Amino acid sequence: MPSEPIAMADTHDTIQVRGARENNLADVSLDLPKRRLSVFTGLSGSGKSSLVFGTIAAESQRLINETYSTFVQGFMPSLGRPDVDSLRNLSAAIIVDQERMGANSRSTVGTATDAAAMLRIVFSRAGTPRLEPSSVFSFNTSEGMCPECEGLGRTDQIDLDELFDRDLSLNEGAISVPGFAVGNWYWQVMADSGLLDADRRLRDYTPEEWETFLHRGATKVKVGNHSFNYEGLLVKVRRTILSKDRDAMQPHLRAFVDRAVTFSTCPACEGSRLNAEARSVTVEGRTIAECSAMQINDLARFVRTIDEPSVKPLVDNLGHTLDSLVEVGLGYLSLDRESGTLSGGEAQRVKMVRHLGSSLSDVTYVFDEPTVGLHPHDIERMNNLLLSLRDNGNTVLVVEHKPETIAIADHVVDLGPGAGPDGGRVMYTGDVAGLRDSDTLTGRHLDHRVSLRERIREPRGSIPIRGANTHNLRDVDADVPLGVLTVVTGVAGSGKSSLIHGTLPGREDVVVVDQSPIRGSRRSNPATYTGLLDPIRTAFARANNVKASLFSANSEGACPECKGAGVIYTDLAMMAGVASTCEKCEGRRFRAEVLTHELRGRNISQVLAMSVEEARDFFPGGNARTILNRLHDVGLGYLGLGQPLTTLSGGERQRLKLAISMAREAAVYVMDEPTTGLHLADVDRLLALLDRLVDDGNTVVVIEHHQAVMAHADHIIDLGPGAGHDGGRVVFAGTPADLVADGDTLTARHLRTYLGM
Repeated sequence: MPSEPIAMADTHDTIQVRGARENNLADVSLDLPKRRLSVFTGLSGSGKSSLVFGTIAAESQRLINETYSTFVQGFMPSLGRPDVDSLRNLSAAIIVDQERMGANSRSTVGTATDAAAMLRIVFSRAGTPRLEPSSVFSFNTSEGMCPECEGLGRTDQIDLDELFDRDLSLNEGAISVPGFAVGNWYWQVMADSGLLDADRRLRDYTPEEWETFLHRGATKVKVGNHSFNYEGLLVKVRRTILSKDRDAMQPHLRAFVDRAVTFSTCPACEGSRLNAEARSVTVEGRTIAECSAMQINDLARFVRTIDEPSVKPLVDNLGHTLDSLVEVGLGYLSLDRESGTLSGGEAQRVKMVRHLGSSLSDVTYVFDEPTVGLHPHDIERMNNLLLSLRDNGNTVLVVEHKPETIAIADHVVDLGPGAGPDGGRVMYTGDVAGLRDSDTLTGRHLDHRVSLRERIREPRGSIPIRGANTHNLRDVDADVPLGVLTVVTGVAGSGKSSLIHGTLPGREDVVVVDQSPIRGSRRSNPATYTGLLDPIRTAFARANNVKASLFSANSEGACPECKGAGVIYTDLAMMAGVASTCEKCEGRRFRAEVLTHELRGRNISQVLAMSVEEARDFFPGGNARTILNRLHDVGLGYLGLGQPLTTLSGGERQRLKLAISMAREAAVYVMDEPTTGLHLADVDRLLALLDRLVDDGNTVVVIEHHQAVMAHADHIIDLGPGAGHDGGRVVFAGTPADLVADGDTLTARHLRTYLGM
């Protein structure tokens, strides 16, 4: 039976939540012990994140922001109060999530953790020859950056003909760079600056005008009644576009960069980003560029050899930071690794390192699946770090599915019983032993184990991989069997992604289903992305004898006030933009007359507000039901049809892509940790889906750490033995049964433990 929330004394030792209704939370009230490790469990969509992030952490951050002056608050994003009756005894919340760490090419692992700053000071005080200012060793300062690449480590060659049409004037739309269309803000500053003749064809510009148009540095100009900085087109493009990580760009920007720019390693600094003077200084025979390029675990050992009394305290602090990165399983990275290239799990662990050893106490740390991307070998170390944060007198709140982390909790909150409208209720609160004895879905599956397959499917051939050398791979040969389920495993950084993503994508019939952001605007949702909206619009059009385009919020049916977005976005220039619900359509996105047309008693806005499961009942057949069934099969029954894609987690994005690609036959599916975000009960459903794909004639290759998926595989490719330069080799290839019987790899040991062998 579900347990009632534990009654706790009304003291400052508990965070008291009363009447939480954010998203699908059903008037949730509970008490959470402070200075303890609490783990929140439940199905995807059951309300865990709504309670932890959307309610507790959000209100803590809002209250902290209110302590600043009105002037300072004007530069902060506006945070609304969560839908909750009361929250008492909150402490300052630090969110350690899986959001990428920004797309700035100047941000690296070293700059994000302050390790680079400490290393620079060490070189300024202990280097030979001596260069006193530490800024000389920074690629982000004029004193230290390579003059050729301006500290980016790469040079670019820009095809000017992709930036503008010489036969047109500015007023005729000569500039083809995204954001510079006639009337746009960048265009206005350039065309109305008074520095250029906006009616003259670019071809007729004088050499001085070309210099101003392309290369002029920041110059104050007056546009209307306001002063702004004018920048030449190339200066502006390099600063606002080329300084960003390509993979994090919007599709139109990425397409422009691919079309107009060719990148290569800077020949002057050989990619180190630093000028010759900074590269000439050594400590113990190594330059700062060499130290930054070293694997962090190697750098940690090197730092301990620095025997200079004047920098000993600094070296100790730097060593602690590097050891912490190794401890969270990131020893295979280097300090010069760009932050934007890190996975969500890696980014979360880098953020975590900032707080280890902090002097702050009585802080609330909030984690979102900190075990994502971690091999079972690394999960134990992550657990120890969570416990150390707790033991320093902090409250630790963790949203997690892995039983290894649930097992160390002081307190568990299980939400359910289902997802979406069927979730949002507290099913159990208490200790782990009580969870095991409870009759909740989590309690029943906590000790559930998947056994080895009784029958291994025979491959019908293989995809040969020969001499793979991407990243840390060492001339690797491997054969990926066709027609079976293959799991590629190994510790984080062992070379799994390099082997699979570096060789299989691009081959005929290979379908990559990963967790990368889905390219699209904030108007995109599951209905538009999957093509489900088309049969829905057709059904509405036939039922009402009108055009199907009326039922698109991106077309004729859009509310004229918000243009079908449902919200009004206010651009505050340098500050964060503000979104407010459109008063005309009240967030429904459509014109009022469109909403008078109904299909079986529901208008288009009401249908798009349905979850996938509700829509399956509403559409019993046809193309709509086919697409909805695929979404159900991948475990996304709780998603709203009109839910913005920007709100989806990495695991949800991957399963959405899988639902779309399932219509193909005889394909090779490549998946990257598909268990991310999945409850223990949903893992069984995922395994059944993978089996179905294979039994339908497909090949499935899964990069995965979850032992249940390993045990269920037909074939395992295990990389290692360690990470970075300690990995990059195939240490086992064969059946799971052979791995647990004869393997002596880290994966073999943990899989044996999982199976109770």
